[in-house]
Amino acid sequence: VDRVVGLAEKGVDGVIVETGDWRVIPLENVIASIQGTNLKLYAALDDPKEARLASEILEKGVDGIVVEVSAAEELRQVVEALGETLPLDLVETRVKLVEQLGSGERVCVDTASIIEKGEGLLAGSKAGFLFLVHSENIESPFISPRPFRVNAGPVHSYILVLGGKTKYLSELEAGSEILLVNSQGLTRRAAVGRVKIETRPLTLVVAEFQGRTGKILLQTAETVSLTRAKGDPIPVTSLEVGDQVLAHVSGASGRHFGTAVDEFVLER
Repeated sequence: VDRVVGLAEKGVDGVIVETGDWRVIPLENVIASIQGTNLKLYAALDDPKEARLASEILEKGVDGIVVEVSAAEELRQVVEALGETLPLDLVETRVKLVEQLGSGERVCVDTASIIEKGEGLLAGSKAGFLFLVHSENIESPFISPRPFRVNAGPVHSYILVLGGKTKYLSELEAGSEILLVNSQGLTRRAAVGRVKIETRPLTLVVAEFQGRTGKILLQTAETVSLTRAKGDPIPVTSLEVGDQVLAHVSGASGRHFGTAVDEFVLER
């Protein structure tokens, strides 16, 4: 650490650090010590799978990765690990129907991240029309907020994950990687820490955008919300016909194991 700090004080532009068997702690110490300097820190790695870890240490991460690869597959792993999540287009859709249904098995997705106001998961009954379901981080006189949780809907619902793919909510488990989205369409990765599946009463919400119709089932509860354009949650129990809620409406019509395919698929 002292050597790197000394180089930073001399005005060196960049340095490559090889840490040996210990990966995280040495890099944490170096990153913390050179904060406020112009020194660029590059980590030399033996394993391409460690690229993402190095890029996220102390949130800031290193400025670059130096890794020797022997095959194209290893290079792909590095690129995927370092790939930033891309923003998504969200649109305001108009609610056409709100109808209480019977009970079903709904899924609470508990993440290992603190979810901010205006942020949640994209979920729904149609792959090409996914609603922004708000986190349960809302203050309430009846229950403490759950800033890590999204009550995303029943087991059958699609959820958008990394790489533009979808999964069924029933497929998620501790360790799954998902995509958090805010009302501006900005995205970030999150790890699932727990999934809670319980039988609860459900509400059907139908919305429309430019002639296309989307549907989502959500638990009938004051803490379960969709999202308005400015990021404000609107509880499913307060939804009315004519309300505007955010959704991601794409050209995806069909999915094969979560990947969009160009074929005729009709989802109702």
